[in-house]
Amino acid sequence: MAEMTDWRQRRSLRARARATGLAAAHGHRDARDLMRVMFEEEFPGEIAIASSFGAEAVALLALAAEVEPSVPVIFLDTGRLFPETIAYRDTVVAHLGLRDVLVAQPDVLELAAAYTAGDLWSQRPDACCFVRKVKPLVQAVTPYAAWITGRKRYQGATRQELAPIEASDRWVKVNPLARWTKQDVFRLIASHGLPRHPLLAQGYVSIGCAPCTRSVAPLEDERDGRWAGSGKTECGIHTFELGEAAGHESASTVAGAR
Repeated sequence: MAEMTDWRQRRSLRARARATGLAAAHGHRDARDLMRVMFEEEFPGEIAIASSFGAEAVALLALAAEVEPSVPVIFLDTGRLFPETIAYRDTVVAHLGLRDVLVAQPDVLELAAAYTAGDLWSQRPDACCFVRKVKPLVQAVTPYAAWITGRKRYQGATRQELAPIEASDRWVKVNPLARWTKQDVFRLIASHGLPRHPLLAQGYVSIGCAPCTRSVAPLEDERDGRWAGSGKTECGIHTFELGEAAGHESASTVAGAR
């Protein structure tokens, strides 16, 4: 176990060093060019996109499809998504001609252990996200040296300093749209005639799992509809610590901690 931990720590240090160098060399590039460099020069065959296929995801995916439509796209199916999101994923994949969409799902045995006493999402939402989101996503990106997200600085206080290139545990993480505004996103969606998530018309702006997502009022922050009333702002995918994602917390531990 100690040797495994040391290996993860070494990989984490390497990722930090490489992210620093890449940020200095490429952090100034626009989104499309940044992805081209990552796909073709820095991480050929070693990079994937993680996409929620949420309200704004199609903008990033459209840019990626222009550069490399065969790039692996990891879709995290938590088992609690809106049916509209599943249908929208299929629409976007067909529209953009994406060739390699991988579905990551939570382990059924861990879910069974974690949900022995009711809905974990309402009792311990962090633990629910860990089982349904963090562990499956980390397992899915493990074969890659880097992965791409669609996060932007305007998406709440925790993302205001988001860098286009950063280190995240054992990976280089690339955020091509970090500096984009919401207007930039929907301008691209409109100009490219891209399909829109059907829940947008119902006031859903930031779309996650159905039990933890509601529509937002006109003056609310777009993330106010996620985990409303709980004080929770992130699912954990972008904030997990070294060791957590490696599987040190079992489903039985999560269930017993309620």
